Parts: sequence; structure tokens; C-alpha cells
Amino acid sequence: MPYIQANTGRTAVTRLPAASAVTSSPPGSPVQTTGRMAANKSKGQSSLALHKVIMVGSGGVGKSALTLQFMYDEFVEDYEPTKADSYRKKVVLDGEEVQIDILDTAGQEDYAAIRDNYFRSGEGFLLLFSITEHESFTATAEFREQILRVKSEEDKIPLLVVGNKSDLEERRQVPVEEARSKADEWGVQYVETSAKTRANVDKVFFDLMREIRAKKMSENKEKNGKKSSKNKKSFKERCCLL
Repeated sequence: MPYIQANTGRTAVTRLPAASAVTSSPPGSPVQTTGRMAANKSKGQSSLALHKVIMVGSGGVGKSALTLQFMYDEFVEDYEPTKADSYRKKVVLDGEEVQIDILDTAGQEDYAAIRDNYFRSGEGFLLLFSITEHESFTATAEFREQILRVKSEEDKIPLLVVGNKSDLEERRQVPVEEARSKADEWGVQYVETSAKTRANVDKVFFDLMREIRAKKMSENKEKNGKKSSKNKKSFKERCCLL
């Protein structure tokens, strides 16, 4: 996993995702890691379930701030992403150790043409808007349409609508009822978050991972059912009456 570079407006801060942290060897050891240890670690990580999350929304709604708060428990107010930043972290989901891969996409229209590629790789989506900017809420419909178009072959797409910046209640432009009504219309969950106070930050990521996991389990069950049915049919075709 490459280093992640976050531009805070003043200095470039290089961050290493938690899942890529190096564990020190016992005192007195001449080296910190060996090829075998690294291979075992890599093998252990690759065996964990991986859930791919895509952050979607207009520029300035707090996609990066929410991601960095979840990753590092830090609020970065002046973060300025380029085209996209990718993060990976090991977490415990309902008692199971898994990995979450987060792709923080740029909201600017300049990058709309390359979003299709990002969306194809995603398994679940956090569709963000700022409660202080009604235009960003209106834009969620267009982002959702793009996701549905790219993922048209899939029946149900794990997606949460997220109203960010809930700490700025005095500047609210999007009523809770309006946002919840739209989410109900789309058949998805609506949650309000604050990257600054960390309100509901973990909730949206973990709830989305649960939806992704449920979809994978359903697909695997369906796939195994078809395979079993095919094997039974093949067995019957090989049988003959004596």
C-alpha cells in the first residue's frame, strides 16, 4: 500500500495507513523484519475479508475530512485532495477482523469523466452532502444516477446517504425531513455526521461494511445454490435405467 499524502494547506503531511504499519522485532535483534515475517504478514492480511468503500459527493462536503477522521482520529479542516486518495485499514466488524479499503474521490466536475472507473471498483458507497449547502444535496441525485449506470448489472448496491457537518446546525440549509424523505425514496439509510466532532463517523463506515458483507454472503449463497443444482442435474443425466 503506497504512502498517502495529505495537503493541509501549509505543509504536505505523509501518512502511512494503519494496515501497513511495521512491527518492531524483539530487543537485541540485528534486524527489524525478515522476508519470512513480511511474507507471513502479507499472507495474513490477504486472507482477511476486504470491503471496498467509495466516498462520493460534491467538492467541499467533507469526504476527505470524514475519511481522515475515521482513519486517524484527526480532523483536518483544510485538506485538499487531488484526483483521488486511497486508504486501507484493519478493523473488527462484529467480532470479525476485516480490512476496509476507502477511495476518496474528488467532487469537482473536472474529474467526472474518470469517476466511472472508480465506481466500477467499489462495493459500497457513502454518498455525502453538506447540510449547510442545499446545492450539494441536490447533486446527490446525479451522483447516484452515475453509480446506478456504472453498476447497472447489480441488483442492490450498498449505499448510505450522509449529511455531513451536523455540528453547523445554525447554518443548516437541508432539513432532516427532506434528506430522510429522499433516502426513503431511494430505499437507503440516511445518517448525519460531523467530521469535526466525530459524530456517527464510525457508524456510517461500519453500517456500510455490514451491507457489503450481507450482499457478498447472499451472492455466495446464490452461487453455491446454482452450482449444487447443476451438479444434481449432471448426476441425473449420467444415470440410466437397467
